[in-house]
Amino acid sequence: MEARAAVDDAALGREAWSVLTANWTGSATVPAPGLYPHQWNWDSTFVAIGLARWDTRRAGAELVSLLAGQWRTGMVPHIVFRPAHAEGYFPGPSVWRSEDHPDSPHGVRTSGLTQPPLHAFALWWVWRYATDRDTAAALVRRLYPMLAAQHGYLAAARDLGGGGLAAIVHPWESGMDDSPAWDAPLAALTQVHRTHRSAGPPGRHPGSNPDRYVWLVLRYRDAGYDPAYLRQEHPFAVEDPMFNGIWLASCQALVELAPVAGADPGPHREQAEHIRSALLERLWDDGAFHARDLRGGRLVPVCTVGSFGPMLDPGLPSERVAQLARVLESPRFMGAAGYPVPSCEIRAQEFDRSCYWRGPSWVNTNWLLRRAAAVHGLTTLAHVLGTCTLRLVRQGGFRECFDPFDGSGRGSRDFSWSAALTLDLLAGDGG
Repeated sequence: MEARAAVDDAALGREAWSVLTANWTGSATVPAPGLYPHQWNWDSTFVAIGLARWDTRRAGAELVSLLAGQWRTGMVPHIVFRPAHAEGYFPGPSVWRSEDHPDSPHGVRTSGLTQPPLHAFALWWVWRYATDRDTAAALVRRLYPMLAAQHGYLAAARDLGGGGLAAIVHPWESGMDDSPAWDAPLAALTQVHRTHRSAGPPGRHPGSNPDRYVWLVLRYRDAGYDPAYLRQEHPFAVEDPMFNGIWLASCQALVELAPVAGADPGPHREQAEHIRSALLERLWDDGAFHARDLRGGRLVPVCTVGSFGPMLDPGLPSERVAQLARVLESPRFMGAAGYPVPSCEIRAQEFDRSCYWRGPSWVNTNWLLRRAAAVHGLTTLAHVLGTCTLRLVRQGGFRECFDPFDGSGRGSRDFSWSAALTLDLLAGDGG
């Protein structure tokens, strides 16, 4: 049953907990009933963040369960499959065939792609707000080496452009599957064969051609998930500002967590500085960050919510922060939306208020931008983002996403990250 919209904070919090309880499997939280029966990478990190202030053990369990799917290369997969629902989602484990790869985890079936590396940031958030300090310290010591390995994988295997940024090799790795930022790289794929099955949820853009999504998966799988193949042959490679902004924030989180784990923070501090320089050099243009299509050799002109990901960096130069804030608050985004933040700039030809990541507002990206505003002392902006996001869930319930003009809910109901991040937003301190 869908949780009802609630006006009172206490009632809203109870409704959020009811969603998270219903979606709990005993070891992890599925994103939503029915359509998403497994554990998704990005979703679980947001669930852990939302639980951090309230339940240290369950927040930690969310991360531990996800990292049980980590490959020996350090890659953290974007799906960890639940055996009881193995073929209830396409593409399921029989498509990915992770068990055939020597670096995959024994006894755990996963996808072969990753998602934004928010995990170290989530662990730091759990540590920062832990109600049980001993449990949190033990969690940090347990997970820190795994997260350091994840960052090592990104630096070694995903710097496909040679400039210091990690490249995504599939739109699913962005977490923003149907963003118009991927239109041109996908349109360049001309040798796609039909899969005869739809990949992912309904509501995606009609022109996104899900066959291209599955075709990219099959090519990567048949190449043995080989990093050399990604560098030399794989036809989709994009440097995404949100992915790399999150990577930078997680590098800084590892700096903060290193003393707890008895580790040296220096390499992570250096990595953060390296990513910052590369973001400014490679992705900045005309007042915002843009995705870089490595195969097409150009920046993608459309500006999306991902363009603001580097604002998560407290070391981003103040003049760049001011420029980004002006774009964010302009009629291109918040200035013309009743319920910010639209996932694509409103004036763009590609904007579509009804299609995933091409217009709707999402609780998770709103939360990230609220955090980014707080990092830079933009208290009014942070307050607006927080209150407007709570207004969305009060009005429409814990939906997957929302219409940016009228606030109506779209996508799945009882969506876990919407519920979890509502709990964090109700704390009201801006992070």
